[in-house]
Amino acid sequence: MTKEQIAISALRGLVIDMTNKANSGHPGMALDAAPALFALFRDHLVLDPGENGTSWMGRDRFVLSAGHVSALLYAMLHLVGLLTKEDLMGFRQLGSRTPGHPEVLETPGVEATSGPLGQGLAEAVGMAFAERTIRARLGLEGMPEHRTYCLLGDGCLEEGVSQEAISFAGKEGLENLFVLYDANGSTLDAETPVSMKEDVALRFLSAGWNVEVVEDGEDWHKVSEALSVLKERKGRPSLLLFRTRIGKGTAYEGSHKAHGKPLGEDLGNEAKKNFGVSWGPFEVPEEAKDALLPFFERGRKAKEEWDLWAKGLAPEEGKKALSALEGPSLGEVRSALEALPSKEKESTRSLSGRALDALAAIDPFLLGGSADVASSVLTDIKGAEPISKENPAGRIVRYGIREFLMAAMNNGMALHGGIRPYGGCFLVFSDYMKNAIRMSALMKAGTLYLFSHDSLAVGEDGPTHQPVEQLGALRMIPGLECWRPADIEELKAGYYRFYERCGNKEGPTALVLSRQDLPTLERSSFEGALRGAYLVNEEKEAKIEIIATGSEVTLALEAARILKEKGIPALVCSMPSMERFRKEGKEYQRKVLPLPYRFRFSLEMLSPLLWHEWAEHPIGVEGFGASGPMKDVLLSFGFSAEKVAQRIEALYHEEGENA
Repeated sequence: MTKEQIAISALRGLVIDMTNKANSGHPGMALDAAPALFALFRDHLVLDPGENGTSWMGRDRFVLSAGHVSALLYAMLHLVGLLTKEDLMGFRQLGSRTPGHPEVLETPGVEATSGPLGQGLAEAVGMAFAERTIRARLGLEGMPEHRTYCLLGDGCLEEGVSQEAISFAGKEGLENLFVLYDANGSTLDAETPVSMKEDVALRFLSAGWNVEVVEDGEDWHKVSEALSVLKERKGRPSLLLFRTRIGKGTAYEGSHKAHGKPLGEDLGNEAKKNFGVSWGPFEVPEEAKDALLPFFERGRKAKEEWDLWAKGLAPEEGKKALSALEGPSLGEVRSALEALPSKEKESTRSLSGRALDALAAIDPFLLGGSADVASSVLTDIKGAEPISKENPAGRIVRYGIREFLMAAMNNGMALHGGIRPYGGCFLVFSDYMKNAIRMSALMKAGTLYLFSHDSLAVGEDGPTHQPVEQLGALRMIPGLECWRPADIEELKAGYYRFYERCGNKEGPTALVLSRQDLPTLERSSFEGALRGAYLVNEEKEAKIEIIATGSEVTLALEAARILKEKGIPALVCSMPSMERFRKEGKEYQRKVLPLPYRFRFSLEMLSPLLWHEWAEHPIGVEGFGASGPMKDVLLSFGFSAEKVAQRIEALYHEEGENA
């Protein structure tokens, strides 16, 4: 065998060893895609595995969208020195650097967490989009380009988000994006034609992609040559379709049974023999590493060129431009927010639009848009232009009606680095993007979600557009910080936290915004809001406490005035962020919630289920909404000051009777 063939066999041997030792994993595609991944790393991918080599801006990005094929990626990362033999032996074990699906925070060389099929492709689109946008917006002469590569399989292309990504990337002409599609003829349950029969090449061509087909994916030379051909074609993203047989070289070759079943010792040894593997488990011949010398040399040279370019920039030009990628200081963010003028009455979506404009003035890499509802969610930065193939230096993203893509693509932009991405839509449609929001939290990606039309107050559009359970579902995502501000000071706090969380790599932030105008609170407090909750009235002889968010804070204050007249003085707490308040110390929490649990009420025009953490008596929406003018809908569900006060009074007296 040639040293290149030895390297491919070594990858395959390691895949068998890892999945057998773990008695878990997916050897099928990992075995048949080995030649293609080898070709990519040997001849094309630009990555320096040396010190700080996996974090420099100018490196290529590789995303394994078919995350279940992680064993192959880990084997390759071992060959290039980023993972140890012990790492591979810990495959899929608790606490190892080789988890079941790639995790960006756990494994060096992994650029994105993947596994939910199709999202890796959308993340790759976001990375390629970020690279082009950064180069265009910096405008620095001679700035080296880098590429984004993505490996996927049939399962990724069956997920709907893949078509959203394909369509968007084609429209944008992302020429630095290269997708390798392993057409191995199988998914988990059956052979591919059982569930997908379209001509995939035509699917990409119709969306404006370059396409090359390699009929024999076993031939790494042909895969490499096809990639070289595609790199010469400009103006479009590129697809390399290579045909293989799942579970190549095993007793299950060509069968869906190869997908996710470790081979075991006997079938594994038989397959190794077919691959020419004569060395021991978890061993790699020196010839295999020698075969990748072009990878090491190319990465070292590219890193040196990047460093020379960066050092050669004029200090007044280059350093200032590159430092903008890190974002403004928190002091600058606070000053920009403090300068926002307050109005007597304004919707929080309108406040959000003004805050975006103010922050965009100090942060040239705050950019994003909405899923075709910019005029409703107010996500367009004033005076900015949309990003397009013809105008890559714009800063408004027209995602189209592609909520899932928007969230997953923004994850890719955040992971790429240099950009603070945001995306907006109506709160009810966060359901379309839920898994990508979860992924952003899992990856601690610094993304911002802007959700407007936040309650039954949507009115005439009815229950299909009136969110009930969505905010509760978002609040349940670990690591996502949700904010439902009642006025300008609370909204400022939410935006401030977004920047603070980006800087600390804490994860994503969601702002939930009203469609209707809300008054500025008399005791509104930026500092209080920053702690997640604070008191918005003073009542020394309080018998009960009402905790509310968003538009319901004003409603709670009105109800409290009525209750006081009835001899039931009430404290009112605004809790714009449960997650933030939960992190406060017990002393502050007792200060904000001083009354016994049984005398606490919550008020929110959404599902009340999560409110039992803070109040024994949650007042909310038990079912779906209804279509009608806003005032009529709210009144019919009991959301008037008089009706809220009546309900609280009845519950209070009931508590007294049961005491």
